[in-house]
Amino acid sequence: MIALFVTGIISLLVSGFGTPVLIRWLSVRGIGQQIRDDGPSRHSTKAGTPTMGGVAIVVAIVAGWLAGHVVRDTPFTWSGALVMVAVAGAGLVGLVDDWVKVRRQRSLGLNKRAKMAGQLLVALAFAVGAVYLAHVSTVLAFTRVGIDVADLHAAGWIAWAILVMTGTSNAVNLTDGLDGLAAGSMSFAAVCMVIIGYWQFRHPSFYHVPSALDLSLGGVAILGACTGFLWWNAAPARIFMGDTGALALGAGLAALALEMKVDLLLPVVGGLFVLVTLSVVIQVASFRLFGRRVFRMAPLHHHFELAGWPETTVIVRFWIVAGLFAGVALGLFYGDFIASGAAL
Repeated sequence: MIALFVTGIISLLVSGFGTPVLIRWLSVRGIGQQIRDDGPSRHSTKAGTPTMGGVAIVVAIVAGWLAGHVVRDTPFTWSGALVMVAVAGAGLVGLVDDWVKVRRQRSLGLNKRAKMAGQLLVALAFAVGAVYLAHVSTVLAFTRVGIDVADLHAAGWIAWAILVMTGTSNAVNLTDGLDGLAAGSMSFAAVCMVIIGYWQFRHPSFYHVPSALDLSLGGVAILGACTGFLWWNAAPARIFMGDTGALALGAGLAALALEMKVDLLLPVVGGLFVLVTLSVVIQVASFRLFGRRVFRMAPLHHHFELAGWPETTVIVRFWIVAGLFAGVALGLFYGDFIASGAAL
């Protein structure tokens, strides 16, 4: 518990106090967000707000995770280290994308192929490391190994992990469209993963996740970093996380779920991210097939903005939805524990 507490505090402090330093540095150099022309008109006032705030998030996550290992000599594991690799690697891809936007003074960064190639490379490195260094089980599971759906074996699991990580990263990135929306929503998902990881640590013979404590530290680090950043990112935001933060957070969440063996529970844990992504898929498919739009604008949060909801109303209500999804995920996870008779 002490290690978890230290990790959370350090990541919170690094993010909370490091973000304003980053804001000043970016502001002096005129590094600000470019607003998409086809977005809601009210967003035009946000042009020039410092971006690439995800740098503070990534640094805070890694710093918090490292600090947690100083306490009581908490052992380092390949599983925990690979989560940090995923966070830092995806953050680097996002940083390049954000930098291209700033340099070219436009809302579009890397082209789709280059950006996806970077994400695939990071996901591949994580997946291969998870199988051959961390020796993660290759079964496809819902809440634990033991009620697994199928054994994908090494090649299949690597392909699955790449799909999950790139999908989750992009889902979080799509959700990062309003002040504090992604950071706040991710906080709920991170709390869920922390509880799951610690519960697995307390019941090792039932869950068979030997690195559960280290993975829980990773979840706490993400939670602390998001909370500290949210102080400055809450509406009206003084800084945006950019793709640097969104891709890093999505990769971190996916890495935790894959290594904790709650692969199929992840869509519930991050249910809000799934809904936002589905809104984009539905919008694009409907327009291409029928020439009609289902939503006023996609992603989903912009639809409600154009429906007349104030930005803060959309954000808080989406946070509530994110919290409900996280609560349902925990209920399903604990329900399996009770149903199995392990609590007796």
